[in-house]
Amino acid sequence: MGVRSGSEYLDHLRSHPREVWVEGQRVEDVTRHPAFGRTARQVARLYDLQSDPEHAKVLAAAVDAGGRSCATAFLVPKSQQDLRVRRAAFETVAEQTFGLLGRSPDFMNTMLAAFLDGRDYFRKAGARFEDNLVRYVEHVRDNDLFLTHALITPQNDRSKASHEQAQSDLHLGVVRETDEGLIVRGARMLATMGPVADEVLIYSLPMLKPGDERYAVAFALPLSTPGLRQIARPPFEKGLVKDHYEHPLASRFEEPDSLLVFDDVLVPWDRVFINQDVELSNGMYGGTAVRQFTAQQTSVRGLVKLKLITGAMIAVARAIKADIHLHVQNMIGECLDAIEMVESCIVRAELEAQAAPNGTLRPNLRPYHAIRTFLPTIYPRAVEYLQKVGAGGLLMMPAESDFGSPVARDVIKYYQGAATGSVDRIRIFKLAWDLCGDAFASRQMQYERYYVGDPVRLLASSYHEGNRSACTALVDRAMELAGEPAGMSGN
Repeated sequence: MGVRSGSEYLDHLRSHPREVWVEGQRVEDVTRHPAFGRTARQVARLYDLQSDPEHAKVLAAAVDAGGRSCATAFLVPKSQQDLRVRRAAFETVAEQTFGLLGRSPDFMNTMLAAFLDGRDYFRKAGARFEDNLVRYVEHVRDNDLFLTHALITPQNDRSKASHEQAQSDLHLGVVRETDEGLIVRGARMLATMGPVADEVLIYSLPMLKPGDERYAVAFALPLSTPGLRQIARPPFEKGLVKDHYEHPLASRFEEPDSLLVFDDVLVPWDRVFINQDVELSNGMYGGTAVRQFTAQQTSVRGLVKLKLITGAMIAVARAIKADIHLHVQNMIGECLDAIEMVESCIVRAELEAQAAPNGTLRPNLRPYHAIRTFLPTIYPRAVEYLQKVGAGGLLMMPAESDFGSPVARDVIKYYQGAATGSVDRIRIFKLAWDLCGDAFASRQMQYERYYVGDPVRLLASSYHEGNRSACTALVDRAMELAGEPAGMSGN
């Protein structure tokens, strides 16, 4: 297939029904359900871009085993040019979604590319697991499938390891092995885009303890697999559908999140990549380039999203001439500088890429890691700044229907801005509200805080992995300037 169209993606969802529950009701067709249909159509748009003459050269720059063009995110970089091609593809997708779809298809695609690049790691448990992985990545690439993943155990008792929980099957684990494969039971979260994805990749974060062997698995399954069900969170709008005028972003880019429940699900052996091995599971991040490959995509997407909210801040300030005030300039200026820093880290990571023994060019992880710890701090701050710049005006925008009502003249007169008419000013403020005011905005902010894990652990890892010696070496040299205390040699 190479690359598929949006209609082929939607048809695949319909022909492979999955068990999805939302607000107590089972969903018959996610492509038509008001909670998921709009998101599915946004994903379909991304698939269509791969065949669009204007974007195909950027978005379908990789080649599959049959010589057909496939998604660029599968490109395993071997040169600086490859890294630039990948970045251009990630930027194109992010700009189409304004950086608001954190789990667009390119994210999981580049993760699979990293696993393919690090295939030797999976051979440690046996050649068949490496073979399983290679065949699976080729299957996803050649059929242009959309994946989600679920890495987090349910928040039951965070003081205990998986094997210490009150019930052994709270966390997803192996119940038994059969000739056909593994039987797994338990739950995983947080399957972002799960209701509208084709398949799910399961593996564990590197936090497993001795005794957690049955939970130390990595595998992939179609989301239509019998016994696998999803419990999706309710959409943020009570009536399930948001109006495009009132919520220009939230009505299009709300990502569904779901809990995955595995009820004695069969995982065929050819879909198993790690089988009950704590050491191998915990070492997967360090043993492959998954952090470097995915960080390029997430950094570019985060940059676009930061540009969006900064642009909204500028537009709101200009509309009401608040940009003449020094404190407003200060807030916007801080965000503009943050954009420069993130862009610089992205470029530096690529320029300092190093060749792996297999010839792959892997970006420098440290600049990406700095972005991963910086974005969870600067994005919530940008949300707060947008709230401050918009102030009370964010709370009192009229409805679209007011333009066709007896108060239309009042709306046109009193909602005009200093630099714009009432129609555009209202549109600007409604867009800003989507980014800083309602539940959609809160979810976007929470996502940025935790999309790569616990920010406390991330900063702690900076301490352990950062270049401390370069800093302490300067201190050692500076201390030498003082020399030895006078008279010290005689004591």
